[in-house]
Amino acid sequence: MKNFILVFLLSLGFYGCFDFGELKIIASLPASLEEISGIEKIPQSNLIWAVSDSHNEASLYGFNPKTKDIEKVFNLKTTKNTDWEDLAADENGRIFIGDFGNNSNKRKDLAIYTIDSFLDDQVPVSVEKTTYTYEDQSEFPPKKRKRNFDVEAFIYHQNNFYLFTRNRSSHFNGTVKLYKVPAVPGKRSATLISTYQTCDSRSICQITAATINFETGTVALLGKENVWLLTDYEGDDFFSGTIEKLSLGHHSQKESICFKNNETLYIADEQNGVEGGNLYEFTINK
Repeated sequence: MKNFILVFLLSLGFYGCFDFGELKIIASLPASLEEISGIEKIPQSNLIWAVSDSHNEASLYGFNPKTKDIEKVFNLKTTKNTDWEDLAADENGRIFIGDFGNNSNKRKDLAIYTIDSFLDDQVPVSVEKTTYTYEDQSEFPPKKRKRNFDVEAFIYHQNNFYLFTRNRSSHFNGTVKLYKVPAVPGKRSATLISTYQTCDSRSICQITAATINFETGTVALLGKENVWLLTDYEGDDFFSGTIEKLSLGHHSQKESICFKNNETLYIADEQNGVEGGNLYEFTINK
């Protein structure tokens, strides 16, 4: 229904009535992605790969931003969508699914799936599973003021996964924890690298997605109203360099981000009634 209303209004010339701030709307997403939780692009494909979070199919969708259609669907039958919250990728075309949504901070089955290269119109070549625990978590769940073990954002970099927490603590102060997990199958430990405070408003300062530019190394973190760009960092401490906060001028349940190119980000938000459920572009180098 939301898609029909949006198309109807646009057909009547009401596009200018929608205020998307600094975002440029590209498409209204189909119903199968109304709870979109992660997007990613790989050099080998023109599609935007996407997943939805818990209570949805364990499927990977290939969305074409030009035709505005889902062109491929891979049902990953050997996996389970407990709470898929983000996608990552590498330069070789591998895609990684983060099954680490952990709102109550009590999960002990956190996992990341590695989806190997694709064959045309067939299922992925292979799926591997990495499970992990946080080195500094001993209670499941911890006390409410210490609940900072939910993750909805991660990237792949130099044979490791890097996870950014969505702070669920009762006394919210914007602290994001950065963890490192070896990108190999089996049981692993998530090592705490560093922390950073975004801002102190729970409604806009939680991190809901992340991505890295293969060419420049720029890391982008997403919130409901802002993007944080991390550059000039030392080693793999992404919080050690320059951190630039960019306002989107728009508030919604934004859950997904990836680079289109060096100047532009793709951003997607979940559908909430007739609002959201869209794919946008955001220019970072104007």
